[in-house]
Amino acid sequence: MSRVAAIDCGTNSIRLLIADITGGNFKEVLRTMEIVRLGQGVDQNKSFHPDAIARTLSAVEKFAQLIASKGVEKIRFCATSATRDASNRELFTNGVKKILGVEVEVIPGEQEAALSFIGATKELSQSDGSFLVVDIGGGSTEFVFGSEKVEFAKSVNIGCVRMSERHLNLQPPTMAQIAEAIIDIDLAITQAAKVVPISQAKSLVAVAGTATTVAAAALKLAEYDRYLIHLSRISAPAVHQVAAMFQSLNKDQITALGYMHPGRVDVITAGALVLSRIMAATGASEFIASESDILDGIAWSLSK
Repeated sequence: MSRVAAIDCGTNSIRLLIADITGGNFKEVLRTMEIVRLGQGVDQNKSFHPDAIARTLSAVEKFAQLIASKGVEKIRFCATSATRDASNRELFTNGVKKILGVEVEVIPGEQEAALSFIGATKELSQSDGSFLVVDIGGGSTEFVFGSEKVEFAKSVNIGCVRMSERHLNLQPPTMAQIAEAIIDIDLAITQAAKVVPISQAKSLVAVAGTATTVAAAALKLAEYDRYLIHLSRISAPAVHQVAAMFQSLNKDQITALGYMHPGRVDVITAGALVLSRIMAATGASEFIASESDILDGIAWSLSK
């Protein structure tokens, strides 16, 4: 048995998974997340804001204490879109190494996609394949297609934080803002479709906080319940309806939703719009919401 710690640091959140892995058996020991908005302003300024680095390193210090208390043998820390784009990333990566003693892997979008695919499809039946796994993050969205392994992958810069900062900075947004965002999103999906056969998969699997929050809304949950959300099937009309609902609400109304994480309030409208446009572009009748994603893929990679 190997006890491992996987850390996924994205544009909006940083997450920790501690798990025991023996052969093909996976036992979750601890899973936690903090919304740190590391990518604050990165799309515009191409650098990390000092406050964003401070918030994120504070979360890393908490994670370090948890890791030390659980007897972890191996740690892997992966950083994605915002860190790829930031010119001053060393301020962040050096801080992490000082706290945890491990190097931050700034992984390319295609590797991010591959790890998401492993995490998302591990529990699914091969009869549900082929799969299109879509990972809507804060800075980027990954499209990855395959059956038993990745065959095609593409990362494009249409994450929920990036789209919020670039287009949807009012809540509710104006029709003009929504139209501009749709043009941007659809262009990026078209770019992805040149590499990935996005309309040919038997099953569309969507991972990460945007997709699971949309699932919670579609399921009309009173509060967020990852066990009810995991592997639920959400129809395309329900996704479009949820996206339209978020576009119609003000910030206080979104905040009041029982399933809404406070750190997603100002980016869920953009994220849901991205998912809605993906559903339209792929022609998928539904998506499978998976609570297992890149974080689980990182953990599995440590079992080798």
